[in-house]
Amino acid sequence: MTDQCHSWTLLTGRIFLAPIFLLSGIMKISNWSETVEKMTSEGMVAAPFFLAMAILFEIAGGLMVLLGFKVRIGAAALIVFLIPATLIFHDFWNFQSPAKESQMQHFMKNLTIMGGLLALTAAGAGRFSLDALCCRSATANTHTELAEPAAR
Repeated sequence: MTDQCHSWTLLTGRIFLAPIFLLSGIMKISNWSETVEKMTSEGMVAAPFFLAMAILFEIAGGLMVLLGFKVRIGAAALIVFLIPATLIFHDFWNFQSPAKESQMQHFMKNLTIMGGLLALTAAGAGRFSLDALCCRSATANTHTELAEPAAR
């Protein structure tokens, strides 16, 4: 794969991965009470605290992935968020059909998303990202600083 194709593919992947987290975080904010009730019904203690943390992880991690800013940290944070969320809210082994199949699909969807996030963690954000822009700026500044003493 050419470097340009690789960069466009990473950008497209980030664009596809981010919305599920951003929209979920926004929906949790707009449905705060209902979400706290759902979390409590699943046996979670300190539901308002964990809800605030979930929103933080989803929105911050989603933006980091979308913008390609510290993308490896953002993707890793979303994986850390998804592991307990998947085990607590999509525990298909505790359901009977047809709910079992539905919960299994959600469980597998989350595993698939974690796979994409792991791949992004390994590959990095790519050329079309804030990470790359910052790196290019830092490199340009370093070259300028190195060249300045010679000019004096």
